[in-house]
Amino acid sequence: MRIKTLPLTAVSLAFAFIATTAPAQTTVTAKVANASSATPSAIWKFDEFAKLVKSPPGYQFNWGGDLRVRNEYFNNALSLTSDPHFSPLFGPVHEQEVLRFRSRVWATLFPTNDISLTVRLTAEPREFLKQSTYDTFFDSSGMQWRYGIFDNLYLRWKSPFGTPSTLTFGRQDIFLGDGWLVAQGSPEVGSFYYYFDAARLTCNLEQQHTTIDAIGIVQFARPDAWLPTLGPSGSVPGDPNAMLSTSQNEKGAILWVANKSIPAANVDGFFIYKHDTQLDNPPLSLYGDNGDIYTIGGCLSGLLEDHWKYTAEGAYQFGRKQDPNLNQGDDNPLLAPSAQTTGYRDLEAFGLQDKLTYLCKDEWNDQLSLSFEYLSGDNPHTKNDEMFDVLWGRWPQWSEMYNIYSYVPETRVGQTANLIRFGPTWTVTPVKKLDFSLSYYALWADQDAPTRAIGEAPVFAQDSFSNSGDFRGHYLQAILKYKFNDYVSAHLWSEFLWEGDFYAHEQMMDFLRAEVMFTF
Repeated sequence: MRIKTLPLTAVSLAFAFIATTAPAQTTVTAKVANASSATPSAIWKFDEFAKLVKSPPGYQFNWGGDLRVRNEYFNNALSLTSDPHFSPLFGPVHEQEVLRFRSRVWATLFPTNDISLTVRLTAEPREFLKQSTYDTFFDSSGMQWRYGIFDNLYLRWKSPFGTPSTLTFGRQDIFLGDGWLVAQGSPEVGSFYYYFDAARLTCNLEQQHTTIDAIGIVQFARPDAWLPTLGPSGSVPGDPNAMLSTSQNEKGAILWVANKSIPAANVDGFFIYKHDTQLDNPPLSLYGDNGDIYTIGGCLSGLLEDHWKYTAEGAYQFGRKQDPNLNQGDDNPLLAPSAQTTGYRDLEAFGLQDKLTYLCKDEWNDQLSLSFEYLSGDNPHTKNDEMFDVLWGRWPQWSEMYNIYSYVPETRVGQTANLIRFGPTWTVTPVKKLDFSLSYYALWADQDAPTRAIGEAPVFAQDSFSNSGDFRGHYLQAILKYKFNDYVSAHLWSEFLWEGDFYAHEQMMDFLRAEVMFTF
C-alpha cells in the first residue's frame, strides 16, 4: 500500500513556508495615481499591498479568492469491509486516495452603503490515485475535472426601511448555532460547496441582546436547477449518472431566536420545517425521501466561573416520512410486518448533544472537553419511524470519515443517526499558531438493526451489519493545524475506528488527510 500523503505534505508545507515567510520581510513598490504623497519608490508590506489590490481606493468593490489542496486517503471507511463478497459495490474499491484542488474567487459590489451584491465562483477538479467511488467517475482513476458553479449569488440589504435588520436574498452560506441541524445545503458534494438557495431576514434587537432569524429555503437536488453550471454536471432529467447536490428536492422554513442577555446562559430556540420530495426518475429517486419534518428544539450555552464552558442542545421531531431505503420485502425478519411498507410512516424522534469544557488558561492554552451525543434510531419492531433526521446537518461535525462516508451503506452521505457518542477531547497550542487536538469516542447504536441499510443490502453492504450488537466501535482522531499567516494555513488530519459488534466483520477503518489552504 503506497500512500502519497506524506510526500505531498512535505512539499506543500515547504512551499508554504518559503512563500509565506518572505512577505514579512519583503517589500513591494507601487505607485498610487493622484496621490501627492506617493512616489515611485513607495514601499508597503505585502498585507498593505493585498488590501489595496482587493479593495481599490475610490471603488465600491472588493474581491478575494482561495485555493485549497487536499490529499485524502481512506480504507474500509465506505465499504465497511475489504471483502467484495460482503460489499459488492464498494468492496473492490475499499481503498481510496484522491487529490482535491478547490479554487474559489469572489467579489462584492456596494451600489449603496446599505446594499451589496456578492458572487462567488467555485470549482474542484480531483485527481484519483486509486479507483474512484464517486458518482460519474466510479471505478475510474485519473483526473475528474467536474464543473464550475456559482455557489454564492446574493443581494444583501442592511437596515431595510430603517429597521434594525438585514435581508439576504439568493444563493448564500447559512450556519446556525454550531451547525448541528443547519449548515450544509449540498451534502452529496462534500465541501466542494455548501450553499442554500434562500431568503433570510435577520433582526438584531441590541437592547434585548437578541437576534431573530427567519429563513425560507428552496433547494434543488440538481446543481443546475436554478443556475447553469460551467461545464456539464450530468444532471439533466433521466440521466442515470447525474451529480446531485443533495438527495432530494427540499423546501424549508426556519425561525431561530438567540438571546445573550446572560453570559453564563445564552439561550437559542428554534423551529424548523423541512419538506422533502423524491426525484421522479430512477435510479435518482432511490436516493431521496418524501417527507414533512417538524423540529422543535433549543440550546443553552455559556461560560461558568471563568474556566468552565458548556453547551447543551436538544430537539424533538415529528411529522411523516416515506423512505425508499426501508426494507420492502419479506426477506428481513428483523422488521415487524407493520414496519414493512413503501408508504408514509409517522415520524417521532429526538436527539441531543452536550459538551463540557475546562479551560486551563495556561501558557499552552490547554482545554479538556467531554462530549455526549444521542440521535435516536428507527425501532424495527414498530410501524412508526423513530430515526432522528439531522436535516441540513449532513456535514463532518465531529468526523471527516465516520459520520460522512461510513453512513453511506447505513443511511446516506452524512445522514448521521442511530448513534450514541461519548468521549473526551484535548486541545493545546504548544507554540503560537500551532494547534493540536486528540479525541476519543466510544460509539454505540441506539438500535442494533440499521433499518435503511437492509433494503440496500444486495448492492451496498450485504451482511456487513451483525443486526444483533449495538457497539459501533472505538474512534480515535488526531489533528495538527498550523497557520503560517493570514494567507496560508495547513493541517494534518487522521482518524481511526476499530469496529465493534454492530458490524459483522469488525475490521479497522482509517482516514488520513493533508491540506494546504492559500487565501488572498
